Amino acid sequence: MVDFSIPSELFIYVLDLFGTMAFAVTGAFKAIEHKSDFVGIVLLATITGVAGGTIRDIVMGRFPNSISDPTYVIITVASGISIFFLYSKLKKHWDLFLKFDAFGLGIFTIIGGTFAYNMFGLNFLVIIFAGILTAVGGGILRDVFVNQIPIVFVKELYVTASFIGVFVFYFILYFGGEIYLATIVGVVIVTGIRLTAMKLNWNLPKVRRNLD
Repeated sequence: MVDFSIPSELFIYVLDLFGTMAFAVTGAFKAIEHKSDFVGIVLLATITGVAGGTIRDIVMGRFPNSISDPTYVIITVASGISIFFLYSKLKKHWDLFLKFDAFGLGIFTIIGGTFAYNMFGLNFLVIIFAGILTAVGGGILRDVFVNQIPIVFVKELYVTASFIGVFVFYFILYFGGEIYLATIVGVVIVTGIRLTAMKLNWNLPKVRRNLD
């Protein structure tokens, strides 16, 4: 039987880097839409890409990966610079921003759950908390920095998609599933729900205000 322990660590690491890039792209797009200069674009790309994981690591009592491993910041800076030069060709494809946001949400949700699982085992509350915090932390700061109400508070099934995905991730592991399976299924579920919600305009109920 093949031992997948070392490849699984590499797989999670590569997935984390890809999620960092995906969220960095959304930060760069948002900065450009709000007329930021070059430095502002790179800065917001970096904040969006690493903030969720950094907050998660601090809360969980470990030194942030985004500081100990320069690869994360290199990726966010490179993403910001790339979008700065390519934006004129990409601006007609606004759905690209939304798709990157959905992929980033799915990847970071499960990456957060994976970190919690590796540190605390099958602790349901910690895995759920770490998954959601990692997923939404960067996006919240991204929107706050451009003076917008965070998308997590107003848009279709954002945190809900994250919760469902990390919930499924937990139970796959709980019933003895492999980390590969739990990770892939979790990412697909979160991303799929988010993309479907955007396409079909699914929203959670809101309070109806009587303005009369």
